[in-house]
Amino acid sequence: MKTRIVRIGNSQGIRIPKPLLEQTGLRGEVEISAQDDSLIIRPARQPRTGWAAAFREMARRGDDALVDDPAPSLSSWDEDDWEWR
Repeated sequence: MKTRIVRIGNSQGIRIPKPLLEQTGLRGEVEISAQDDSLIIRPARQPRTGWAAAFREMARRGDDALVDDPAPSLSSWDEDDWEWR
C-alpha cells in the first residue's frame, strides 16, 4: 500500500490508511523509531501499567517495607540524645 509524505507545518508526515490502522490496532500515542532505512511504528508503552495492582498485592502480603538501610546521620542535630530546654 502506498501513501505520500506530506507537509505538516514545518514538519512532514504520512497519512496511515484506515485498513492498516484496523489491522494493527494502532491508535492514540505511538512510538516511532528508525531501523536502517525503515521507520518502525509501535503502540506507546505504558511503563507503569499494573503498578497500582502490584503495590496493592504487596501491601496485602505485608511485602511493602522499605529495603534500604537507614540514612546515616548527617549532623549532631540528627542524634536522638538531645532534649528541649
